[in-house]
Formats: sequence, C-alpha cells, structure tokens
Amino acid sequence: MSKLQGKTAVVTGASKGIGAGVAKAFAAEGAAVVVNYATSRDGADKVVAEILAAGGKAVAVQGDVSKPADVTRLFAEAKAAFGVVDVLVNNAGVYQFVPLEDVTEDEYRRQFDINVLGVLLATQEAARQFGPQGGSVINISSNAVQLNLATASIYTATKAAVNAITQVLAKELGPRNIRVNAISPGAVETEGVHATGILGTDFEKQLVAQTPLGRLGQTTDIAPVATFLASADAGWVTGEVIVVSGGLR
Repeated sequence: MSKLQGKTAVVTGASKGIGAGVAKAFAAEGAAVVVNYATSRDGADKVVAEILAAGGKAVAVQGDVSKPADVTRLFAEAKAAFGVVDVLVNNAGVYQFVPLEDVTEDEYRRQFDINVLGVLLATQEAARQFGPQGGSVINISSNAVQLNLATASIYTATKAAVNAITQVLAKELGPRNIRVNAISPGAVETEGVHATGILGTDFEKQLVAQTPLGRLGQTTDIAPVATFLASADAGWVTGEVIVVSGGLR
C-alpha cells in the first residue's frame, strides 16, 4: 500500500524546486496534493499536470504565506478540494546573499516575512484544521545554518529561526499528536540555483569539493525524506532537524 494513501498534503512554494519535487513524490505515494504558489501560476499548473498525468490528485492554489488572509484561503480551498488536511510542508522561501553594508530593512523583512512568519502562519492554520488523528508538519530549512556562509546573514538567521520553531512547536503540538520536523538540505540544484548563476562558478566547485558525496543534491534526494516524515513510518519522530546534504557541513 502507498505510504500516503488517503492523506491530503499542502505544500507551499511548490511550483518549482524542492517544493515541486516533494509534491510529485507525495502524489506518487497516494496523497492528494495542494500545490501552493505565490506568483508562478505556470509552474504550479505544470506540476499539477504532471501529477494528474501520472494518475494522482492535485490542485494549484495561489497564496502568499506571509499574508494571513491568503493562508486562511489556501487551507479553505484545500479542504474544499480534498477534505481534512493531514500534512503541511513549509517549503516557500526566498533568499538573497548580501554583504553587511548592503543589508536593508526591506530585504530583512522580505526574507523574514516569508521564511519565518510564513512558517508560523501556515502551521497555525494547519494545526486548526488537522483532525483528531493529528498531523505532520515538515519545515524546509537549510544547512546554511551550519555553514555560516559569508554574505548570508539574513537568510541564515531565517533558517536558524525555522530550526528553533520546529523544536519549540514539536513540544507545543505534540500533545495533539501533531509532529513537527525539519529537513535541512545542502546545496541542491534547483531553478533558483540556475537563476543565480552559481553553476559553473568557483563557489559551486567549492561546495562540491566540501561535499563528501561529491556532487550537488537533486530534489529527488530531498523528497523521499519528506515522504518518510509525512508517513506513519515516522510516527515516533518529532522535533528533529534532519540534515540531507551529502555530508556537507
């Protein structure tokens, strides 16, 4: 039997990258998936089309996770489409590496609003909607927290906050049978990485050289871990930050 048969999952920021990979993996394991996106409707529709073509269930729902009204609507549409939500993946996130002298209030708020406030708002709404059986929340963090990369002070701080929130909410929500865990990916090849121009640079070569398994990660390296955390196999796992980085520390 498929690991997620009969479950409904909301995956934020799922129009591309890790979120898209997780959404497709969940659907392959039997879950009905709500593919959330903020601006990339075409990307979300493509993910949904791939899931439907493979015989799965999915819908695309627009929403900015940093806006409470959008989050409320996201979960209302998820419930209308598939019923009670069982799994939330907080994947939506933004990043920009800037040196200290270029840090601005606007950039600080942009990253913290989506990467941190968005996690809190979506988890808050998911906790309201999970049934008496509880649920699973999976936060996508980053091993930038361990690497302490120069010029990544804002982004690293947001992901350190995600790790802390994961462990606090695991204790807070555990009595309601809601498990809260995080995945901390290493360097993963995504559309965002391509857009930043990192591939082929000395920075990419340095990351690969520091990775014991000797390559960049792929979304298919992350999705199976999310599937495990969403499933009954992880029924005794909560409050964990699981590093999936090919050994990059």
